[in-house]
Amino acid sequence: MLRLLILLCSFLVAQPLLAACSGNDLRATLGPDEQERLQSVLDDTPYAEGNHWRATRGDEVLHLIGTMHLADSRLAAPLERLRPTIEAADILFLEMTREDEAELQEQLATDPSLLLMQDATLPDLLDEDQWAQMSDALSARGLPPFLAARFQPWYVSVLLAVPPCAMSEDLSSGGMDALIEDIAATRDIPRAALEDVETIFTTFADQPRDVQINMMLSALVDPAINADLFATLLASYFDEAPAEGWAMSALLAERYSPIHVDAAADIFDTMEKELLIDRNRAWLPVLLDATAAHETVVAAFGAAHLPGERGVLALLEEEGFDLERLAF
Repeated sequence: MLRLLILLCSFLVAQPLLAACSGNDLRATLGPDEQERLQSVLDDTPYAEGNHWRATRGDEVLHLIGTMHLADSRLAAPLERLRPTIEAADILFLEMTREDEAELQEQLATDPSLLLMQDATLPDLLDEDQWAQMSDALSARGLPPFLAARFQPWYVSVLLAVPPCAMSEDLSSGGMDALIEDIAATRDIPRAALEDVETIFTTFADQPRDVQINMMLSALVDPAINADLFATLLASYFDEAPAEGWAMSALLAERYSPIHVDAAADIFDTMEKELLIDRNRAWLPVLLDATAAHETVVAAFGAAHLPGERGVLALLEEEGFDLERLAF
């Protein structure tokens, strides 16, 4: 879920963010029980590793690149290795193009009600101690609590997913998605979105308010832990272990959740279904139509969408595609 929250933050947060916080890779801190649970999940996960895959069916060719939505200097090397693949594409698909991002930013700027509650404030929805903690967390991120008091709870959960140390950094270079789009733009390769510009936004906004409140409260973790979660996410990505990164997110949500563990698990399951599984299914016909119409298609999207029984790779296998992991 964190990876998707970061994508939202990359265009919803006033100050851009960068994966520059110092943090520890928490994979090394797992106890025996956690390690066993993690390994059990990975053993049952198809296509658990790999950030670059080629899917072929007859003369149809589709390259799938798992991305992260944060700027990081370590992206330079894989980007250069991927450059020939990107430049050979007839069309590039992304979760969101720069044009889409600008459109959504304009909508949010012209209609503040999309992010603001009209019938309540956060102090109305929280008890005194919770609002005090929330005020401290918002202040640490440079957001005056009196201004944030009317934010939709889901939006606050997005803001709190980013450590305070990242809120003032610069994301002008963009994450992997943006860098790939830049290469395609230089070669005048057509770019298209896998989904409507408002899909992720409305997925969060349409959640019942009690779910949104739990999402918000579950993000109230210590800033140091938040930085560690970032570091763990990034380490898994550069190890080309997207399934491990997702499974670690579930384990760590349980370990550090400020709310009851069952409520935290329910939130994680809901977000997995609506932000990964449902979107994977919705993307499949888009990708199939593209491969039927173009010789070589490249699709770049968050790496968490690749693995799993209901991941994009398994869905393509069900459609008769042969899959080959390539260098990243």
